[in-house]
Amino acid sequence: VPFKSFEKPIYFEGCMPVEELAMRGDKTLAFGPLKPVGLLHPETKEQFYAVVQLRHENKEGTAFNLVGFQTKLTYPEQKRVIRLIPGLENAEFFRFGAIHRNTYINAPDVLSCELDLKKNSGIYFAGQIIGVEGYVESVSMGLLAALSAVKRIKGEVYSTPPVDTALGSLLKYVTETRRQSFQPMNINYGLFQVHEMKIRNKRERNKKIELKALDSLSQWMEMINGELVK
Repeated sequence: VPFKSFEKPIYFEGCMPVEELAMRGDKTLAFGPLKPVGLLHPETKEQFYAVVQLRHENKEGTAFNLVGFQTKLTYPEQKRVIRLIPGLENAEFFRFGAIHRNTYINAPDVLSCELDLKKNSGIYFAGQIIGVEGYVESVSMGLLAALSAVKRIKGEVYSTPPVDTALGSLLKYVTETRRQSFQPMNINYGLFQVHEMKIRNKRERNKKIELKALDSLSQWMEMINGELVK
């Protein structure tokens, strides 16, 4: 589907249309949404070159969606392409794929670390509109905004989560990032501060990040729970 004159083709890297990925190279999809890691042939145990994962759309198991298949292809083209996939030659389509515009504010400029407006404290923002991607990320920022609001109502000081936790690192990104162009972000290891960790092995480094984050989160939760009970 061609863009309108007022639209710009700016995509979130973590949610790229499959046709855009395909244009980057013949094997790009096989290392993206079609990545076969962890999925072996049930009989031969061989690893597939690429896989398409289906996810239940309802509890009856009569409708499925294709995991990671964001697309802006026209409806006829979606039918043609998806029916090229082995096993889906006769697929019936209940709903076609579409992409949407992600509207978000320039959070670092307008929000405090408590997720309320710098120029009008007490008005809170949370979720996708502040520049986070993902269900868990959106809910987590809503949780922090709610905790902050409760503290304000009680006339108490709010303690933000430590920056070495997932909550704290994501909060820091959306409220303190200073870039010419602020872009949405989901949680990832790159957000954690690891300057003091001189570990080259990626898996070992990530494990240490996780353990440190869990320890800091546990301490923060104990403090928050104690304060809320007062």
